[in-house]
Amino acid sequence: MVVGRRGRRPAGSGVQLTFEVIAETLRERIRSGGLKPGDALPTQAVLMREFGAASLTVQKAMALLKQEEWAVSRPGKGAFVAHHDHGADDLDGPEATAPATGTTARVEALERALAEAAQQIADLRGRVEALESGGGEPGR
Repeated sequence: MVVGRRGRRPAGSGVQLTFEVIAETLRERIRSGGLKPGDALPTQAVLMREFGAASLTVQKAMALLKQEEWAVSRPGKGAFVAHHDHGADDLDGPEATAPATGTTARVEALERALAEAAQQIADLRGRVEALESGGGEPGR
């Protein structure tokens, strides 16, 4: 199932639709290790109750996760967390699929991500200071 265009918000509105909120919540649970590769994802009924969402909304969220390869379906069994990493903004390397005993590897990956985020913040702060000392943003 592919997520359709119906129900999309205007570009740049910044407001997430419910199916996007559900998908992002599940991605975050996977990133944090709350859901590990091979774990069953919550059922449609559980997600409907948790988010107060309609069946179709939950189905769209699950379709999005499958499309992005965060989840896989097993007919007659349900949906499960996929067994691979998902790029630079997720846990990299073996710790992404490490067993529950890989806590040290997960902490190290999180520390690397935190260090990168801190560097990005410092870079942005420097850009803001440069713009403020220059009398405003160029082109305005």
